[in-house]
Amino acid sequence: MGYTPEQMARRNRSFWTPVQAVGALIQFLTFLASLILVIRFLNTGEGYEVTTVANVAKVLMLYFMTVTGMAWEDEVFGRLFMAREFFWEDAGNLLSLTGNTAYLVALFAGAEPRAQMWVMCVALATYVVNFIQFALRGARSARQKRAQAMAATAAGGR
Repeated sequence: MGYTPEQMARRNRSFWTPVQAVGALIQFLTFLASLILVIRFLNTGEGYEVTTVANVAKVLMLYFMTVTGMAWEDEVFGRLFMAREFFWEDAGNLLSLTGNTAYLVALFAGAEPRAQMWVMCVALATYVVNFIQFALRGARSARQKRAQAMAATAAGGR
């Protein structure tokens, strides 16, 4: 589902749109760091501390993106969370929040380090699902924005 012209205008002028764009890049980089370090730890048993720091940073980044995303969603769709137009992205985000919060529970409950890393593997997989959802929405949004610009150019040429 695309944006209505009013939603697109609110999206384009929202303070939170560039915050989400930059945050998404940082979140992706924290994902990559966690993925690489978790795989390294599971293969070698080395680097638990640095892997834990990267994992916690990744989870905190997800929480940041969720909170700022809620502000964005409220501006664009008039609802903080689970707006009809953004339902599946929010459902995917809830799945990712669940997986990542499970990692924090395992960490703070003192689970065995390898068990913590396997929980993080599940959390990383939930992030991939959510990332794909947002990438698809972003591609649809870019297509819609280009189509609107072309239509405006064509209308101006008449």
